[in-house]
Amino acid sequence: MRKLLLLLAFGFLSLALAQAPQVAALVDAGRFQEAYEMGLKLGTPEALALAAKGASFYALYQAKDEEKRAWFEKAEKAASQTIAKAPDYPEGYFERARALGRLSQYKGILEALAEGLAPRIKGDLERTLKLKPDHAGAMVALALWHFELVQKGWLVAATQGADRSQVEPLMKKAIELEPEVIIHRVEYARVLAAWGKKEEAKKQLEVALSLPARTAADRYDQERARKELAQLK
Repeated sequence: MRKLLLLLAFGFLSLALAQAPQVAALVDAGRFQEAYEMGLKLGTPEALALAAKGASFYALYQAKDEEKRAWFEKAEKAASQTIAKAPDYPEGYFERARALGRLSQYKGILEALAEGLAPRIKGDLERTLKLKPDHAGAMVALALWHFELVQKGWLVAATQGADRSQVEPLMKKAIELEPEVIIHRVEYARVLAAWGKKEEAKKQLEVALSLPARTAADRYDQERARKELAQLK
């Protein structure tokens, strides 16, 4: 009986591992809610991280305004489940940082600071980079962490340890590592535009629009790039 149970457990694990790429395919296709549901059902660390990604992407790209906060909360919960199951899996920390970062925007600066979200987000991103030093997405997110807090004023930046000088080096390193990832360039352009570097921002957006859009998220990001470029002209 014990041998049979072990075989069944191994079979289920093998099936779950085999199905995780299907969750990734759903995310790439823009079927974000389905990816979230399937990832939760499978329950492996990889699948749960993809569920978190699906929930965040649904909130970011497809959800109605009144739905967004709830979906980012779902993403945070799925990412926390990932971390609980696999403490050394970097994507769990990255996805939780992504979800908490977006939640902090909906909660507002005072509520976010009161809940200590800023250090939690930074801690998750630093943990991601410790586990995977070449994680370009975490570099961009950490750059945006510094940028967003600096934009809130010197007092907020000082109390949270945000440093403007960290932003561009992190952005440039991420683009060097992943030159064809559209969102990196779109986010870098936003920073450049905010800092008055209009021509540099336009160049990043133009490159973003010239890159191949391989996923649904890429297409959403290119649409954002198109709108932001039009505003700069």
